[in-house]
Amino acid sequence: MKNLIFGLSALFLTGCATTPNECTPPCDAKLEPAPIAASGKYGQGSQSADSKANIAGIPQHRVVYFDFDVGDVRQDQRQILDANAAYLAKNQQLKVRLEGHADERGSREYNLALGERRAQSVKRYLGMMGVQEIQINTLSYGEEKPISEGHDESSWQRNRRVEIIYLGQ
Repeated sequence: MKNLIFGLSALFLTGCATTPNECTPPCDAKLEPAPIAASGKYGQGSQSADSKANIAGIPQHRVVYFDFDVGDVRQDQRQILDANAAYLAKNQQLKVRLEGHADERGSREYNLALGERRAQSVKRYLGMMGVQEIQINTLSYGEEKPISEGHDESSWQRNRRVEIIYLGQ
């Protein structure tokens, strides 16, 4: 009887710790965010003067924008990826998480898939530029984390993006 109670207690305590709607990054739990200070609604933006990011030379531009309902990297966004790829190729101990986003149009499921396609597109591009696959993780938030809350084209353009998040060294 004691073993049964112990077993049921262990089963209860090890149950599912997340809800189905909760997004978590891949199982690289030992990765810690690099000391990059940021501003803005969801962490993207300028860095503080004493940030190690400025000293370490991490590229300042780490957001790539996309056209409506498109997963391919735009020609005008490749310069941003080139700078980040060069930095990552020189600093192979660094890892990044590519967070894909979409605007509010379309279903939640469709936008999650679109965000993933965008993140995978950036991953392929960085790989072609010499970044090791082991340095890159992808995650899609779909429409769940808009950078702009508006319901117009200007807001939607800002929400169609992939953010390059540098992780611990």
